[in-house]
Amino acid sequence: MYKLASSLALAASLYVGGVAAHGGVVAYDIGGTRYDGWRPYNTPTGQTSIQRPWATFDPILSASSPSLACNNDGNKGPNQLTAKVKAGSAIKQYWNQVWPHDTGPVIVYLSKCPGSSCDNVNTQTAQWFKIEESGLLSGTVAKGVWAAGKMIADNSSWTTVIPASVPSGHYLIRSETIALHSMPAQFYPECAQIEITDGGNVSPSADQLVAFPGGYSQSHPGVNIDLYGEAAKTQTTYAIPGPRLYDPNGPPSSTTAGSTAPTSAPTTPTATAPTPSATAVAPQYGQCGGTGWAGPTACAAPYTCKKLNDFYSQCV
Repeated sequence: MYKLASSLALAASLYVGGVAAHGGVVAYDIGGTRYDGWRPYNTPTGQTSIQRPWATFDPILSASSPSLACNNDGNKGPNQLTAKVKAGSAIKQYWNQVWPHDTGPVIVYLSKCPGSSCDNVNTQTAQWFKIEESGLLSGTVAKGVWAAGKMIADNSSWTTVIPASVPSGHYLIRSETIALHSMPAQFYPECAQIEITDGGNVSPSADQLVAFPGGYSQSHPGVNIDLYGEAAKTQTTYAIPGPRLYDPNGPPSSTTAGSTAPTSAPTTPTATAPTPSATAVAPQYGQCGGTGWAGPTACAAPYTCKKLNDFYSQCV
């Protein structure tokens, strides 16, 4: 059981030698039970957590960093735990207090693990889908209110509801904020192991899945953004990086509700329309390839498809 006092003590420990460190997710609240996060810099011996180990309080500064998935080498802890969470219920993620960066998005992902455990899944090979995103809430890019600011105002915490439509099973949950106060942007991701129960039957579609690294591009406008430039003073929109959001309703139906299919096909069709796969192209920053990818492999002009890893290619 996690105690709030220990959370505050852990937050205080992030101040090393009188210099404020950065940090990350330090605890979780699931159904009223609080779980300690991993304690970086401490010996792994004796540490027990649902959170995957993470190595440092420092930010990740590159979208192609091998540690971008979960701020670690991808492997489980020595005494790895898994917490149960009912589909449709909430997980609260606590960041160290007080989180110092109030400009940037908060993004939450899931990755389904094969079999009855995530223990043997290396997070660098996981396939992630986005279940929540929040970016610029109001105002301009330069002076507006951001999701990270909302997180700080809520006691440096962020509450995520697991979609009721997600199938039951073992998952990794990836909680991330991207601090935009500096260039390059600063990535702060951490992951934990959960088992979702009482789930639904809507799995993510292929175009909703990404790998890390690979899910972001350093040139994406949501990553390569200058909060202090002239454009930011009037810009009121922000493009959150990553794939499109998971749709709890699943892919759109191929038939229109209320329509009636013909009883027989025409005997002499006058033309054959091209299939979507033959003509569809991916937009800039869209996925265009990777293991299991069933979407378009061509990019809209003038962009080209660049392989980032075996699981993800992107139009750049």
